[in-house]
Amino acid sequence: MAVATPAGAVHTFQLAQRGERLDKALVEFMPDFSRAQIQRLIEGGQVLINGQLPAKAGVRLEGGETAVVAVPVPEPSTLIAEAIPLQVVYEDADMLVLDKPAGLVVHPAAGHASGTLVNALLAHVKDFGGVGGSLRPGIVHRLDKDTSGLIVVAKHDAAQRALQAQFKLRKVEKHYVALVVGRPPTPSGRVEAAIGRDPRHRQRMAVVTNSALRSRMAVSEYRTREALRGYTLVDVKPETGRTHQVRVHMAFLGCPLAGDVLYGVSGGRYKLARHFLHAAGLTLKLPSGRTQTFVAPLPAELEACLAALRG
Repeated sequence: MAVATPAGAVHTFQLAQRGERLDKALVEFMPDFSRAQIQRLIEGGQVLINGQLPAKAGVRLEGGETAVVAVPVPEPSTLIAEAIPLQVVYEDADMLVLDKPAGLVVHPAAGHASGTLVNALLAHVKDFGGVGGSLRPGIVHRLDKDTSGLIVVAKHDAAQRALQAQFKLRKVEKHYVALVVGRPPTPSGRVEAAIGRDPRHRQRMAVVTNSALRSRMAVSEYRTREALRGYTLVDVKPETGRTHQVRVHMAFLGCPLAGDVLYGVSGGRYKLARHFLHAAGLTLKLPSGRTQTFVAPLPAELEACLAALRG
């Protein structure tokens, strides 16, 4: 491991490392930093090799050099902390799992500079170790504004990389509960259909069959839980994590989510001002190494909606 000193992190490379790239070799001894972060430090003049600035991040080692890395202190976030109530399902030194309510935007953006999940987290969490060079939370994956349920947040860079890698490698088991209009073509099934930006509606995603358009393969499995008059309650397990994946795939099957005005229609017996989609379950490996399952029951408004439809 690199040794922390007032000047930064110091490490002497082994002679056997002759020929290795500098950035790759440094990552081995500074595991809390990604290769991209190491490259930015080198390009920013914050790495010295035998007292000299290296020509580039990919310079090859001779073996035996001493590297001094000026590790930057995470800067305070420019975002405003807001005391917005949060429902914390799990928290440790590395991460949190939250049960996000519908209507809460995750990231500050144009039109949502405040009142977001990130603003709430800045008020709730006092031990952020720094994500992306800033003392702010690391959102590991996304939930739409009007989708409720489980969302994972990292407290530091290493935790964010470990958690995001699991999502990327499809090692996270995700379980959603959705109410769809009508009936799926079969009581259970598997959808393998690429998703990309809808060329006719830039705010929408769509199943893309034209190879000339940019798209990424998406896979979802669904199972009928309950048949209701005009609607079907289904469990959906997305293997991938494309934007609006569950909404797009169910609409592709001809049974869009109830209340989803972007991919379906409003009205009928469904009276909620949100689409019926809830991230109910997650199974993943914590940065500490333990595999754990988290669950979030349906929120009261969705349970009340089902009760009304059953009546």
